[in-house]
Amino acid sequence: MSARTVARRTLRTAGSTAVVAAIAGTALMPLSAHAEEGAPRALKTTMSAPVPSGPLARGGATETFDLTVTNPTDKASSYHPWLLLDHTGDIPLQQKDVVYKIAPVDAPATDSRIGQQDGQWQGLFHPAGKSAGDGFLIPAGGRMTWKVTIGLGTSYPTHDGDFTLVAASSAGEISQGNEASLTFKTVPVGKPGKLDASFVNEGPCEGGSAPDCREMDLRLRSTGDGVLGSDLASWLQLDAPGQSDADLRARVKVDGVWKDLKGDGHTFNLPVIPKGFGAASGDRVTRVQIKLGPKTGIKKLTPVTVRASIGLAEDNTYPFLEADRKIELGPKPSPTAPTPTGSTTTTPAPTKPAPGAPKPTGSATTAPAAPATAHTPGTANAPAATGSLAHTGADSDTGLYAGLAGVLVALGGAVAWIGARRRRAARG
Repeated sequence: MSARTVARRTLRTAGSTAVVAAIAGTALMPLSAHAEEGAPRALKTTMSAPVPSGPLARGGATETFDLTVTNPTDKASSYHPWLLLDHTGDIPLQQKDVVYKIAPVDAPATDSRIGQQDGQWQGLFHPAGKSAGDGFLIPAGGRMTWKVTIGLGTSYPTHDGDFTLVAASSAGEISQGNEASLTFKTVPVGKPGKLDASFVNEGPCEGGSAPDCREMDLRLRSTGDGVLGSDLASWLQLDAPGQSDADLRARVKVDGVWKDLKGDGHTFNLPVIPKGFGAASGDRVTRVQIKLGPKTGIKKLTPVTVRASIGLAEDNTYPFLEADRKIELGPKPSPTAPTPTGSTTTTPAPTKPAPGAPKPTGSATTAPAAPATAHTPGTANAPAATGSLAHTGADSDTGLYAGLAGVLVALGGAVAWIGARRRRAARG
């Protein structure tokens, strides 16, 4: 099953009156107390052409533009700046990947920071000395302007390329259609890389076929010209719906040896994928096992979802790539006693010899009398021959005794025949 790239959840808030609950883990504060109650959400943003113009290079020169916010209404309005960066390529951006500075031109003193809600790069700024959630107050018919500096850090991923910067508001204070944007080209120009993850080669666990264990390959593949500039973290998430006591375990094969993965029964960390991985590296294959632990409450074959998530190993660790696989796990079959095969031998109770009958000598064994009936039992119930009756040599007595035995059994005279044979044996 192929991977899916986690959808970008960039929040566009034009015309919205809802306040975004959190940005980069920091709750937004209520709108400025100076804003008039019920102020319209009708601000407009504009962005001047960057200077100098031209593409951005990793570690190269930065570019600067003016960001102006205008309030055309007759009521004051709060403004909570939110610059959204939407880049091409799969790899999320870390704070150091983009150079970002804010300086007020016709605005109060300003502090800035970088947010990464949902793994995206976001440029934020607010009045200096105030909470990060505080906004600016744009007077009725007024405007404010800031100078914004943008550039690429040396670590900007080579998997990524051009990007667009949108001047929005985290509190929905920009009117629809009035969010300004700029597109920045990057160099060198190459084919942006694309990462793909998938589960392949699923089958029974090594050395067995019981349904309590399955194994498969997690395959990571890269295309394009880029390589990873940072380590990647990867982990497994296991889910058996309705089975709180599933006791799921995971192992990974490292250098030919299976090793248990550390986890909490649902999430297990996989080995780190080192930076430098790219198309020239070929497929990266990690063999994993998913199995039931000894305390499992699963009693029958049960669907289990196996999900591999991949994100940067540090800073912006939000997962950007996932692969899913559905398997079934169940308990081992209970051992059962083997079913008897072949003929079943029934040993009848021994008969008490008549008074005065000679005692058996040598290896002769007392044989039971045949039932006085015309029915001949099948071989499955026939007692095994013992003593001299088990003789198999081809001497002259064999045919005679066999013929006499058949006649006497049919007539119900087996006792007389056996007694006569014993007497002859006793005389030598």
